[in-house]
Amino acid sequence: MSAAAGDDGTTSGDIAVVGHADLTPDALALVESALRARLARRPVRTMAMVRSGAGAPLASGRAARASGCPLAVVIPTRNGVPAMPPPRDRMATGELLTLADQVRLLSYDPLDRDSCVGADERLVVSSGLLLAVWDGSPSNGRDATAHLVTYARAHGVPVEVVWPEGAARRAVPTTG
Repeated sequence: MSAAAGDDGTTSGDIAVVGHADLTPDALALVESALRARLARRPVRTMAMVRSGAGAPLASGRAARASGCPLAVVIPTRNGVPAMPPPRDRMATGELLTLADQVRLLSYDPLDRDSCVGADERLVVSSGLLLAVWDGSPSNGRDATAHLVTYARAHGVPVEVVWPEGAARRAVPTTG
């Protein structure tokens, strides 16, 4: 996809937003504020796109609404019918749908990590900019944000990392 530079340094086209789903409540507020400021500087014609879910997607949707940026929420489908999100994402998906200016249906399984990563890759390559809510950590088999940053760069999509000072992720419980 070819895109022309906008007056604020971004390219034209939609802005895909991806990131960690396991942000702490304090980090969600920090990320939302940082994204709101970034999206407020966007060219008028751009739309923020997020795949439905908790964490960074919800913070992104709230930031888009607060900044006046139109929001497209991507929800999973199976055979053309919207699929039920996983239990942990249902409240967030409901809120995102109320914030959305547009709902886009995309075929993927919300319970399958690889399918979700594939859906995010499709968002990334269809965008003119990737905003990545990312702490800089490598991909760990559970979280694919590092992969998506690398994927965007490999496909010529500009990347802006959003990780405000003080942001943190929830600790992963250890199993014994």
